Amino acid sequence: MTGQQAPSPGPDSDAPDSPVTLAVLRDLVRTDWKHLPGDTLVVLSQDAEGNLFSPFSYYTRSRYAPTHTDRLGDVYPMPEELKEDEDLRELYADRIPDTAVPALVLFPLG
Repeated sequence: MTGQQAPSPGPDSDAPDSPVTLAVLRDLVRTDWKHLPGDTLVVLSQDAEGNLFSPFSYYTRSRYAPTHTDRLGDVYPMPEELKEDEDLRELYADRIPDTAVPALVLFPLG
């Protein structure tokens, strides 16, 4: 799944891993995400340390499917990613559940 760095205006814009501020989030909603349907699910990914309190710094469009509860789940590639990447097709083959829905997955710093 291809991640996209959230744009960071200002002098720190070249930082590879910078936290997203409210201003940047508003800009993402107005520009990059405005074409997405209003019912697109937003999924927060847990940070590597597992403390759940890291700011998000990049995102990806993916598919999300709940596993055991509606609060926890797995992320899968979008159909267009599978078409373009043979390795992804082999990796996921028939493992993407029918319950997987389009989502924006927000990833923390790290």
